[in-house]
Amino acid sequence: MLIPVPRAAQILGISRSAAYRCAACGDLPTTHLGGRVYVITAKLQELLSA
Repeated sequence: MLIPVPRAAQILGISRSAAYRCAACGDLPTTHLGGRVYVITAKLQELLSA
């Protein structure tokens, strides 16, 4: 499953712009689909569990 970066920002409790910065530098596991950036939920859960 994929979630939009703004939704991931809400889950993480960070700002939307901070989430996009994390995605750009590779701190958030993302993929591009149709010109949009999405966070891979399974990998996000792994990060939150660690």
